[in-house]
Amino acid sequence: MRGRHLPRPRLLTDTIAALATPPGRSALALIRLSGREAFRAAARCLEPFRVTPPRTVFRARLSHPDTHELVDDCLAACFPGPHSYTGEDLVEISTHGGLVVPAAAVAALVVAGARPAEPGEFTRRAVLNGKMDLLQAEATADLIDAGSPAQRRRALQQLERGLSDRLAALRSEILELEALIAYDIDFPEEDEGPVSPERVRAAWSAVRGRVADLVQTAPEGERLREGALLVIAGRPNAGKSSLFNALLGTERAIVTEIPGTTRDAIEAHAVIEGFPFRLVDTAGLRESEERIERMGIAISKRYLDAADLILFCRDQEHDALPDVVGKPVVEVVTKADLPNRPSAHPPIRPSVSVATGKGLAELRRRLAEVAFGRLLALGDVEPVVTRARHRAALDRALLELDAVWDARVSGIDAAAAATHLRAAVLALDDLIGAVTPEDVLDRVFAAFCVGK
Repeated sequence: MRGRHLPRPRLLTDTIAALATPPGRSALALIRLSGREAFRAAARCLEPFRVTPPRTVFRARLSHPDTHELVDDCLAACFPGPHSYTGEDLVEISTHGGLVVPAAAVAALVVAGARPAEPGEFTRRAVLNGKMDLLQAEATADLIDAGSPAQRRRALQQLERGLSDRLAALRSEILELEALIAYDIDFPEEDEGPVSPERVRAAWSAVRGRVADLVQTAPEGERLREGALLVIAGRPNAGKSSLFNALLGTERAIVTEIPGTTRDAIEAHAVIEGFPFRLVDTAGLRESEERIERMGIAISKRYLDAADLILFCRDQEHDALPDVVGKPVVEVVTKADLPNRPSAHPPIRPSVSVATGKGLAELRRRLAEVAFGRLLALGDVEPVVTRARHRAALDRALLELDAVWDARVSGIDAAAAATHLRAAVLALDDLIGAVTPEDVLDRVFAAFCVGK
């Protein structure tokens, strides 16, 4: 329309700039500049400016390109493409930290010809320029967000192509299986050729089993990213809040000898044996006529329905377990330092004392084993599926592989069976990011920080 100016579309060929470190009081701040005109924009702000030798730090004065007002005395390094993080010409500038200096530096670079980067745009360009695949990009975000040693180790394993290499091997196996079936397509009248039905079935069974094994890691892998929801339950005054505080390592929940002190659920993050947990202290489970307590109990039951693992605190033999189906439950006898406690039956009912610390180490190990037993067995060498997107793609590949054998046993011609193999390969390509549509990329990178 006349008189209205539509915003210029943001292109991946634009030169972009962003602060790569968190804003706020700090010794240093890192600013990234990437794109075809990155060196030209940097040259307008930095004096002196040197592209060669590459990947070498030099000292420079950073000034506003129009007013020539000094912004900061900084360090900079140039990374000519394609040998850079993004695959493009890239400049990294280290300024003093704080709020004012880094913001003024980015503003100067924008005036010099860059535009502010979108969240995750540097890593998105790295993917599109072939510097990493989509799984590695997701691992980069997971490494940044890691809040436990297990999350850090798993993100590093994926960043170093652990899952990518496994998927590439599976892709090759499926293509080899397609080549075996192709013999039937090329020579349909041959009753018995060089490729026996037994060989085809063995190849199909092997690759199908490996895909299924990878899918089975998904529940614990996704739990690792989000943190296992551990709900602490039991009757009032059973020691739930004391145990919650002990596992958390801080006094978060109010503890008194009065039954019913906890009225609402309290949730907090904790690291247990290196694994991430979301601990929930809930209201005591009992029949009650008091309205507020009944509301708290209703919230407790909703948490129990959503739990990955239930820690049931028992301080009397007749305490009834909560009515849950399909949920792993770890029973624990609380207040073990007091006389006349219920009998403990390790490892089903370890006894603990928050007052003395007795049994807490054993309980932590037990919780980690129940919540992450498969990951503990696999160690840090075997790849693991950590996102719902991964699971969905592998499920599609598994369905297509099953359809291959269904077609063969039903007497459907080999050409039709081979189409399912091609679909399975495409599912793996989607997972790696070889043919990922823009809307999927948008969702993946939306959660990234701007400077990454």
